[in-house]
Amino acid sequence: MKRALLPPLVLAVSLLATAVLAKAPVVVELFTAQGCASCGQADSYLARLDDQPGVLTLAWSVDYWDYLGWKDTFAQPDFTDRQRAYDKRFGLHDVYTPQIVVDGAAQASGDKASAIDALIRAARHARTRQVVPVISPRADGTIAIASAPGAHPRAPDNVWLVRYDPRLQDVQVKTGDNKGKTVSLKNAVRQVARLGNWTGRHAVYKLPPPTEEGLSTVILVQIADGGRIVGVQKIGSKG
Repeated sequence: MKRALLPPLVLAVSLLATAVLAKAPVVVELFTAQGCASCGQADSYLARLDDQPGVLTLAWSVDYWDYLGWKDTFAQPDFTDRQRAYDKRFGLHDVYTPQIVVDGAAQASGDKASAIDALIRAARHARTRQVVPVISPRADGTIAIASAPGAHPRAPDNVWLVRYDPRLQDVQVKTGDNKGKTVSLKNAVRQVARLGNWTGRHAVYKLPPPTEEGLSTVILVQIADGGRIVGVQKIGSKG
């Protein structure tokens, strides 16, 4: 029996959806701290992952180890709140470092490289079955988000702006568990802001100015309350 040929418009729509999927990198988030004595291996692993095609890495420094004697120079309370939202959804009793979350959908200890590699492979496979939003930067400094072909109306997702430093940062720790050590971190997040909600309809969002120079910018569309990341778009090379 012969297969029916797709109408040209349907075929074009299908190809566009496939192209959108192919461009979306897997997001690998590390929750770490300069005062965490066991985080060095995970910090190095994340820096190596950043060289892998189709992967976007983000390093979130948390503040709950500051009581050990060293105040993390990158940490912000909002970063810790992000980790707590993830862990609540994952059913974990408490936060910990180093922790890696892949695409907002699964987590593993940051020192278990083989487990994380498996999660990245699973996330790539899942992308072949997902229809992701189309995120488009605009000349006026805003972004537009629209549904990819084949998408359905959604419950409100969160739209996040994340700005991070793409350079490898070396920090000399002077007190606490890592006293005398140099902590190196790549793609350290420096700014995060929730731009609003997205329900699947075309919407435009204003971007806040960067808090410092030299930062890269990424937009994440994410199921609310620490859910799966459904859309990713880097905005140029800098924010």
